Amino acid sequence: SQVREWKKKNNVVGIFVDEDTKRFYPNSNLAAHVIGFTNVDNDGIDGVEKMMEQYLKGVPGKILSEVDASGMELTMGEEKYIQPQDGNDVILTIDETIQYFAEKALEKAISDNNVINGGTAIVMDPRNGELLALTSKPDFDLNSPRAAPKGKDKAAWTGTSTEDVQYLQKTVWRNKAVVDTYEPGSTFKPVTAAAGLEEGAITPETQVTDATVKIAGHSINCWKPNAHLHETFREGVYNSCNPVFVRLAQQLGIDKFYSYVKAFGFYQKTGIDLPGEAGSIIHTKPTEIDMATASFGQRFQITPIQLIQAYGAIANGGDLITPHVVKEVVDESGNVIKKVEPKVVRSVISRQTSDTLKDILKGVVDVGTGKNARVPGYKIGGKTGTSETREGEQLMVQGKNKRYIVSFSAIAPTDNPVICVLVVLDYPDIYNPGGGVLVAPVVGKLVDEILTYKGIEKEYTDDDKKLLKQEVQVPDVKGKTVKEAINLLKQNKLEYKIEGSNRDLSAIVQEQTPKSTALLHENSIVILYTYKPTNEAEAMVPDVKNKTINEATQAFKKAGINIVINGTGTAVSQQVEAGKTVKKGAVVEVTFRNIFED
Repeated sequence: SQVREWKKKNNVVGIFVDEDTKRFYPNSNLAAHVIGFTNVDNDGIDGVEKMMEQYLKGVPGKILSEVDASGMELTMGEEKYIQPQDGNDVILTIDETIQYFAEKALEKAISDNNVINGGTAIVMDPRNGELLALTSKPDFDLNSPRAAPKGKDKAAWTGTSTEDVQYLQKTVWRNKAVVDTYEPGSTFKPVTAAAGLEEGAITPETQVTDATVKIAGHSINCWKPNAHLHETFREGVYNSCNPVFVRLAQQLGIDKFYSYVKAFGFYQKTGIDLPGEAGSIIHTKPTEIDMATASFGQRFQITPIQLIQAYGAIANGGDLITPHVVKEVVDESGNVIKKVEPKVVRSVISRQTSDTLKDILKGVVDVGTGKNARVPGYKIGGKTGTSETREGEQLMVQGKNKRYIVSFSAIAPTDNPVICVLVVLDYPDIYNPGGGVLVAPVVGKLVDEILTYKGIEKEYTDDDKKLLKQEVQVPDVKGKTVKEAINLLKQNKLEYKIEGSNRDLSAIVQEQTPKSTALLHENSIVILYTYKPTNEAEAMVPDVKNKTINEATQAFKKAGINIVINGTGTAVSQQVEAGKTVKKGAVVEVTFRNIFED
């Protein structure tokens, strides 16, 4: 406005003043695929920016000047400035904190497991279909969506050429939750179970078998062939036995089985309010063998958003609800001009079936193949999934192991669900991983963070209390007598080891390892030095891979090193390699997992 005043005062012609605005996104890449971005003219190109363009756009302002017949501005002419009209504000269902939790969890899972093609994480409220978090990796900074993705030569990159844009669309702009299809594997089994329970073809206590099923020249086995044999249906789900689900589907028959696949929404797009949603790739004229493999989630493809919508129906008492990210639209005064109400597509199963299935899925996490997702204090139900993408298919990387997609889908708390969570990792670069090993711990930790943030109190069962790692802070015993130090350590449920020739109870503790800031499990060892060490005593780290928690704990104790236990089952990795030396009393984390190939 000051430039305009100066121009008018000095009768300056031939200079025109125009205004421009540019979007700024304060959280960089947070929820990038949900928010989307605009072009230089502020037209929505992707995400909510594109889908809600009509509400967000507003009306540009205008400057009207008087000109002569040749188009020259008149020296004494009037200039009229018409104010722009602001667009409306779109309020999302996304919870910024939960979105942050989901993004960090997914990034860590991708990094820890050398995942080649990224992944997705979705958190949905099953009561209304509101998406509390939706993230896809790799992603991009909303402030520079056309920047060169990782691994691209920045000097040769424009971000606007046809080739560059195609690459962006295939990689960082790709919202894997909505536009990618994949074989769900065992995460689909609850749908088969729901159909069987609803139709009365099965009850949780019905006796079943996981013996090999032969169909059309194919033999279908459990991931642990013929190991479980006679079991209840509930146990069949806990153990994730493929033949149990094949026999149930056969009992229902092709028409009935696929009517439930359709009812759960797998034959149509969810209608989510984000662009580019893919349709499923699913049998139109299924045969007996198609149904058999479909019963355990193989040889058809769906989108992650379709799967979490189906889990929402299992969680909420049976209603299939359209997932959505837009909550409402408000004007500049805060008046609500559009409110998105939950849209129930159809009722799929009864509340009784929903409750029964949630109880079974809780057992999967408590004692079955989902055990790695268990969180003491919270009732979590869930299912692992691993599927193998066939050779020669798009995105295969030469010279690598077969491409697996691993996933875990969860409902929590099972007695009154407020969230459904799905995490999918596309192509972890390790041999034949299982969803129960790689993804279940990620989902368990994420559920723990979300429910704690939502203020849902933990209720500990006796089994939970056994699982809880009792951690204690190491007291400061430096400068005390050995006797005083021992008493203080015992009060804190810690053990000790004396280093030095002076072992008298009146000797003074000159140094300790670990220091007083450390947190240790009960019964851990603190090294007490009765001399001033120039170099603290060292110990060699033992190899505890494939050992039980007890075996690993004993091996570390013998070496004089403290162990921090992460998870349950057998040791799959250790923070410090076997054979390396550390200070005596140092703390080394060992990760334990229950191993399932499901």
